[in-house]
Amino acid sequence: MHYADDLLRLLLGAHALTRIASLETRNEAPAAQWRTLALLRDHGPQRLGDLATLSRVTQPGMTRLATQMVDAGLISRSSDPADSRASILSLTDAGADALEEWLTLLSDTLSPRFAHLSDDDRATLRRAADILAAVAAPMEAAR
Repeated sequence: MHYADDLLRLLLGAHALTRIASLETRNEAPAAQWRTLALLRDHGPQRLGDLATLSRVTQPGMTRLATQMVDAGLISRSSDPADSRASILSLTDAGADALEEWLTLLSDTLSPRFAHLSDDDRATLRRAADILAAVAAPMEAAR
């Protein structure tokens, strides 16, 4: 098996875990909301168009999502000082708290599914997560 097959299996496994977690937590919020909050936490304030690109949604979709998230107090919207036609979106304290609560719920929901793993298997997962984060970080920074 080629390493690209392993990467594909990791990606598909991560997507499956995301679906399982969403179903088991009965969370009604769209995945794009959590992804958007995490992007704002990790990359700081973003122009709406740039955030749409990072979050993999259309600009009209991000506009709708941002409006809902602003109304919910999860993010704030301000004018871009460099271009008053553009909006800058920022994470609010309530948004950061909501994201942390969601991540804790995800962890609490998924952890029992991995309780049977050996210490070696847990170390392997930790190492794989470290490798993926290290490879992804420069790619995300370039965006």
